[in-house]
This record gives sequence, structure tokens and C-alpha cells, in this order.
Amino acid sequence: MFFEKPAQILAVIRQGMASGDSRRNERMINIGGRPVIVPASARPRSNPARRSEKIKLALAFAAIYLVWGSTYLAIRYAVETIPPLVAVAIRHSIAGAILLGWAWWRGFRPAREHWKAGFLIGALFFLIGHGSLHWAEKYVASGLAALLIATEPMFILVLAWMAGQQRISRISALGLTLGVVGVAILMGAELAGSRSTLIGVLAVLLGSLSWAAGVVISPKVKLPTDALARTAVPLVCGAVLLWVAAVVTGELQQTYWSLISLRSIGGLVYLIVFGSIVAFTAYTWLLQRCPPALVATHTYANPVVAVLLGWLLASEPLTLRVVIASVAILGAIVLIRRGEAESPPQALQSAQGKLQASAIERAS
Repeated sequence: MFFEKPAQILAVIRQGMASGDSRRNERMINIGGRPVIVPASARPRSNPARRSEKIKLALAFAAIYLVWGSTYLAIRYAVETIPPLVAVAIRHSIAGAILLGWAWWRGFRPAREHWKAGFLIGALFFLIGHGSLHWAEKYVASGLAALLIATEPMFILVLAWMAGQQRISRISALGLTLGVVGVAILMGAELAGSRSTLIGVLAVLLGSLSWAAGVVISPKVKLPTDALARTAVPLVCGAVLLWVAAVVTGELQQTYWSLISLRSIGGLVYLIVFGSIVAFTAYTWLLQRCPPALVATHTYANPVVAVLLGWLLASEPLTLRVVIASVAILGAIVLIRRGEAESPPQALQSAQGKLQASAIERAS
């Protein structure tokens, strides 16, 4: 399954997805706990238009593969001299303001119920999810953090099953078991290592669990129906909560702005511009033009990119243990996705809400 996807992506790019711009009828399917919309029919396009589409497709896939994979290293650089909660608060404040301003310009006006839902989802995704990740990367390698975050589909599957939204097939259960083995391999050395590293690992897993909870809970809350607005409102709400947390913990008062390095500033700017805006735009654009299974392959690529970049640029260790754990966790994702593809139709009843949650998370 996994190894077939690169060839399919290349085939899509070669064809230029000639039908991409005219698709209007859509249907929704569930992929790894992330409902995505499948575009329908098409119309022919001229050769120049197809050539342009090929370039856009290649760049969009590069964005969701490489940019999202590189954000973990960018976080590590950002929190070197910027307190973690302050860094993530700045990141989401700017990104959220840009997206909310865009939605407002398009005519969106938030209602009280949108803000209530936004603060709940913002707390799960950004206060706990991203706050813990940024904090943890002061103590754990960026590649290790990326591999631990890759456990999110496993948490989604278990929480959705507990909420009665989804059944766990035999293949998915095998994937969960393999994923637990992968995490155990990663944590084995940390248990014998420093206490701060172990706490950092647990913080990343907490963030992954919190993201998964947000995905499962989101169908029950009233987020905006406009795609851009339902991303922007939780981002802004999450940023407000992060600023409060930064004040309460004393991080904001202890921020020495004059001592912030250029590398930390560069990492933060990269996260805002490329991680939160460019890659998210590419992601939503691809969902309208490509089979969702192809778009979802970024979840396999991102941890690999993060591990390799951490090794190449930050001298993070690339040991046999990390390689084996990577194979186990990525294999778990493959099995879980395959198991969900074979799930009965009732497992997709909350698909619309989960699609909204996926879009919010991917903007981060």
C-alpha cells in the first residue's frame, strides 16, 4: 500500500490532473481518522494549463512532505532562545490573525457559539497539543518528537472507538500493537536516560493524545462552516490561551527579547510563513484535486523527513533503535489506515466534524 503511493503521485503529476479545477461533486471518506473529500468529475484542459497544473502539484506535494516534515527542526531552533509558550503563542497569533482577517474579508462574521467551540478546540490542539510539543523540544530531539507525534492516528482510533464512532478491525488492532512496540522501543533508552528527556517524551505523547481528542470531539461542537474560518477561530483562541499560559508560568516575564538569536527568529518565521500558511494552503488545494489517499501519504513522509533533517542539520543521533522504531510506527500507520478503509459505513457518521478538525490541525 505505502510503496504504491509514490508511483501514483508521479502519475497524477504527469497527467497534470487535467480535471482538477472543475471538480464540483464530492464525496467524503475516512483515512486514518482524518475524513477527506474526494473530488469527482472533470473536463479537458489545454496543454499550457496542464503543464502549469503539473508544476503546482509537484510544489504542493513538496510543501506537505518537506515543509511539514521540517517544522520539527524549526521548532527546536525557535525554542533555543525563545521560551516555548511564548514562541508558539507568537506563531499562532500571527497565523491566526492572518487567516481570520482573510475570512473576515470574505464576509465571515463569528458568532458566540463559534468562539465557545474555538476555545475548546484551541485548548486541545494548541494550548496542550502544540504547547507541550514546543516545550518538549527543549529536551528531546526533533526527529524523536516527530516519531512520537506520528502516534496520533493510533490515539484517534482508540478514542473514536471509546466514543462509539468507529470499530477497530483486526488489521487496525495489529497496527495499534505494532505502534505500541515502536513507542516502547523509543522510550526504552529514555527510561535509562535523563529525567528531563523522559518527561519531554511523555509531554509529546500528551500532545498527540490531546490532538486526537480534538479530532474526536470536534463533531460535537459548533465550529464555523466556512473552511478558512473554522481554521482561523481555533487558532486565535488557542493563541489567547497560550499567552495566558505564558503569563501564568512566568515565561513571558522571563523572555529576554534582546538575547533572542537570529536562528530562533528564523525558525519562528519559517513556522509562521511556511508551516502554518504555505503548507496548509497546499494541503487544502491538493484535497480538491487529488485522491485523498495520495494526500494522506504526508503522514508517512513527515517523520522520515524530520529524522533525516535532525541528523543532517542538528547532529541528532540516527541509531539502529530509531530506525527500527520508525519502521514500526510507520508500519502501524499503514495498517491502521488499511483497517479503517475496510471499516463499515457507520464508522463514517462523524466524518464532517473530523474533516473540520483535520483542517484546523493541518494549519498548525
